[in-house]
Amino acid sequence: MSNENKRNSITGRSAFLALLKDEGVTRLFGNPGTTELPIMHAMTQQSDISYVLGLQESVVVAMADGYARASGKIAAVNVHVAPGLGNAMGALYTANFSGSPLIITAGQQEQGHGLKEPLLYAPLVPIAAPLVKWAVEVNRLEDLPMIMRRAAKIALTPPTGPVFISLPGDILNMEAAIDLGESTRVDAASRPSDASLESLAARLLQAQRPVIIAGHEIIASDAFGEAVQLAEMLGAPVYQQTVNDGAHFPSEHPAFMGSLNRNQGYVRDVLSSYDLLICLGADLLRMSVYSEIDPLPADLAVIQIGQRDWEMGKNHAVELALRGDVKETVAALLPILSARGGQDLTDRAKTSLATVAAGNWSVQREAARTKFVEMASASPIEPDWLMMRLVDLLPDDAIVVDEGIVSTRCLLNFLAIRDRYGYFGNASGGIGWGIAAALGIQIAHPERRVVAVLGDGSAMYGIQALWTAAHLKLPITFVIANNGGYRIIKERLLAFHGNDQFIAMDFKDPAIEFADLARSLGMQAERIETGEAFETAFQAANGRDGPTLLEVVVQGGETMQG
Repeated sequence: MSNENKRNSITGRSAFLALLKDEGVTRLFGNPGTTELPIMHAMTQQSDISYVLGLQESVVVAMADGYARASGKIAAVNVHVAPGLGNAMGALYTANFSGSPLIITAGQQEQGHGLKEPLLYAPLVPIAAPLVKWAVEVNRLEDLPMIMRRAAKIALTPPTGPVFISLPGDILNMEAAIDLGESTRVDAASRPSDASLESLAARLLQAQRPVIIAGHEIIASDAFGEAVQLAEMLGAPVYQQTVNDGAHFPSEHPAFMGSLNRNQGYVRDVLSSYDLLICLGADLLRMSVYSEIDPLPADLAVIQIGQRDWEMGKNHAVELALRGDVKETVAALLPILSARGGQDLTDRAKTSLATVAAGNWSVQREAARTKFVEMASASPIEPDWLMMRLVDLLPDDAIVVDEGIVSTRCLLNFLAIRDRYGYFGNASGGIGWGIAAALGIQIAHPERRVVAVLGDGSAMYGIQALWTAAHLKLPITFVIANNGGYRIIKERLLAFHGNDQFIAMDFKDPAIEFADLARSLGMQAERIETGEAFETAFQAANGRDGPTLLEVVVQGGETMQG
C-alpha cells in the first residue's frame, strides 16, 4: 500500500458509522455483543451518532420502528449474531407490517471461522430474508459502501420497509482506502396517467353513495389535507381502515365515521348501504380470525389507490386499481373531479355531508360519553371509563401510543386525531411493541409528551424497555391496564367455543406487581385502584420531566359469564 493510500484508508467499522451518518442516521439503536465490539470501539471515536441501548433485541427493533414511523426518517439497529437476530424477529415482523425504513445489522463471525460452526453462529441472511426488502452479507470491505448506499435507498423507496446487513468481524476490523460514494434517493411521488385519472373521475361521479376507507399511506405521504378535500368534494363518509395503526383522517371532520373493526359481519353491514368503496392508501379489509362471512358486500364496487400493488385485487376484485402516491394522485384528481362534476356535485356533496354529520364520530363520542360517565365509581375500574378520562386529561399536543388490546377498545371513540403523528397503534397484531415504540416515538418528537396505553399481557413482552426510558429520562407516561390475564383470549374462547374454563389465561398466582417492577427499573410508579386516584396520578405524571408508570387495576375476565 502506498503512503498516500495509507493516509486515506479507513477501517470497516469507521466506514460503517460514516456511511450511516451520511445517510441521515443520528442514533443507533442496539444491544451489543462480542461480534459488535468493533462498532462499539468505533463509537468512542466519533460524536455524530449516539447509541440508544435496549436490554433485548426485540426491544431495540421496536424502538427504531417507533422512531422511523414518527419521524419519517431512516433508523439504524444493531443486534448480536444469530440469537440476537432471532430474538428480534417478532419486532421485525411488526416493522415489516409498518413499512418502517430500518437498516438492521448484525455482527457476524469472521469469514472462514463460520465454517467451524462456533458458538452463536448461523447464516444470518436466510434468517432475516423473509421479513425484509433486501438481505445481504458483506464479503469485501470494498463492497461496504455500495451495500450501505443500496440498503438506505431500498429502505426509503416506497413502499418503504426494513433491510438487513450481516457484518463479519474481519470486514469491520479491516482497513483499506475505499470510496464511500454518495447516497441515492428515489422520488416515488408519482401519480397515474391523465387518462387513468379521467377514468377515475368519471367512475366516482357515477356513484350515488360512495364511501372512503382511509389508510396508513395517508400518513406516509402526508395526505391529510388531500383526503379531507376528496371526502368533501364527494360528500363521502370516511372510515379508518380495519387495522387502526395510525392517524389516518382527522376525527373531528364532519365526514369521519370512526374505525372499522375486524368483525366481518359488522363490516359487511356497515358497507352494505354504499355503492362504491374508495380504498385510499389502505389495506382492503384486513381481518384476523376466520369467518364464513365475507366483509365485502358482493355488489360493492372497489377502487384502490396506493403504492402497494401487491394489495390491489389480492383478496377482492377491484374495478380500478391505481398505483401512485396518495397525495400526488388525489391532488391531481381533485380539479378534474371538480370540473366534471360542477355545481351538481357540489350540491349533492353538501346534502350528503349533512346527512353523514348526523351520525358521525363526534356524535358517537357524545353518546358514548353519556354512557360511560356513570362508570366513574366502578371497582375495579371500568376500562371504557378509563379511556374516556385519559383522553380528557391528555396534555396539549400529546402523542398516544396504543397497545392495550382489550382495555383500549374505546380509546379511538374519544381520542381526537388532529395530526398524522398524534396516534400510533400496532400494525401487525404481534404484541410487545408498545413500550419500546413509545421510546422511539418520543425521541423523534422530543417536544411532545408521549402517553403509552398498554395491556398487562402486552407489557410483559417488552418490559425491559422501561429501563431505557428511565436511563434517558424520557417524558413518557406509561399506563398499564392490569386485568390480571389475557382477556382477549378469554373472550374468544367464550365466543367461539362457549367455554368459560379459562386455562392458562391468568397470571394472578403470583400477581405481577407492575409498579414495583417499574420502580426496580428506575422510574416513578404507582398502583391505582380508583378512578379518582387515576385522575390525580395521571395529571401529576404528565407534569414530570421524566417517565412515570401507572398500573391501573381494571375489570378483568372474571366478570365474564358463560
